[in-house]
Amino acid sequence: MSKTTGKHTLTKSTILLAFAALLGAAVTVDFLWASSSSFAYLSLASTWARHKSRVIVIPNPTNGTEKASSCPITRVNVKSKKDRAPERLLSATFADLPAPELQWEEMPPAPVPRLDGSSVQIKNLLYVFAGYGTLDYVHSHVDVYNFTNNAWGERFDTPKEMAHSHLGMTTDGRYIYVVSGQYGPQCRGPVARTFVLDTKTKKWESLPPLPAPRYAPATQLWKGRLHVMGGSKENRHTPGLDHWSLAVKNGKALEEQWQTEIPIPRGGPHRACIGVENRLFVIGGQEGDFMPKPGSPIFKCSRRHEVVYGDVYMLNDKMEWKELPPMPKPDSHIECSWVIVNNSIIIVGGTTEKHPVTKRMILVGEVFQFDLVSLKWSVIGKLPYRVKTTLAAFWDGWLYFTSGQRDRGPDNPTPRKVVGDMWRTKLGL
Repeated sequence: MSKTTGKHTLTKSTILLAFAALLGAAVTVDFLWASSSSFAYLSLASTWARHKSRVIVIPNPTNGTEKASSCPITRVNVKSKKDRAPERLLSATFADLPAPELQWEEMPPAPVPRLDGSSVQIKNLLYVFAGYGTLDYVHSHVDVYNFTNNAWGERFDTPKEMAHSHLGMTTDGRYIYVVSGQYGPQCRGPVARTFVLDTKTKKWESLPPLPAPRYAPATQLWKGRLHVMGGSKENRHTPGLDHWSLAVKNGKALEEQWQTEIPIPRGGPHRACIGVENRLFVIGGQEGDFMPKPGSPIFKCSRRHEVVYGDVYMLNDKMEWKELPPMPKPDSHIECSWVIVNNSIIIVGGTTEKHPVTKRMILVGEVFQFDLVSLKWSVIGKLPYRVKTTLAAFWDGWLYFTSGQRDRGPDNPTPRKVVGDMWRTKLGL
């Protein structure tokens, strides 16, 4: 009995040990496979994220000795432990593009802060129009800056029927044409009214209204005609592709109705529109914008999906659109943020793609140059801060900009304060 019992006990122990060894080996192999697969997935996802959205995905540091990033870091947490992946850090900003530093000088600020205002320069004078003071208050006047004595001076009212923000605007050197735009605060819709200002007499006149209201349309005088295209439709969100023109001269309409022209290849608001001899350029912009909240008596703004792009289109004298090299990065809210200097278009600030996680708006702090001969882009400098819907001008070798909505600081590119600041830098091209 005793031998039989001892042999049975030994056999049982051996079987248990062998089973444990096999189980341990299986667990080890499974762990190694899972670790390898997880690493491969994260590496692939990281590469895809960098390629698709330009967001840098950084592994979680193992200790506190690593050097801090120049951009703020937002920790992405997974609520469910069941689905939790290895923790990662996601850059909270899109990196600013490399650019030389510019020496900026602060000038007298505008009499009032402005967001989504408009401007045109006529010789040594910058006419700054309307815009939001706050989301609940809009301006209905014009301020004038004199570059000769670097001071704000004249102020006069706009017509009561004229829109207050997101205007289409251009000038022939004396008359300023003001097209459509948003009437009132918050997120009210656009109107079709069109006006012209004689800057010598300060008198306003009406022009034929647009065939349909448009919000922030691309607007420019080109070859004797007032061209209006793109923008958003009445709901403030749907991109418009329509392109209309009206013959004008000396502040007068030579036609009773707008003429339909070839549609713009891509619609949307907040674009720069520049006429240079026999070419008309439309640069940047976006599709979609905030809409009024359904049923809101004050048309309270409600966020909607937006797509910011850096597309560049050129209309030639044969009325044919041609797509040109895109901007160094997507850029919107630049309708009055441009100047022409020595056969180049200079664009300052704007907004770029939204943060992929927080969906917050990201402001632009670079100065871009588009060479009209080579049709190539370059980044020629940095602004004192990131800013959108700023109003640009150029006089006596100085690049100026004023107003708009600036960032929260060097490490936070999201919008915060509406400003009236005026800055300038010497620009040699």
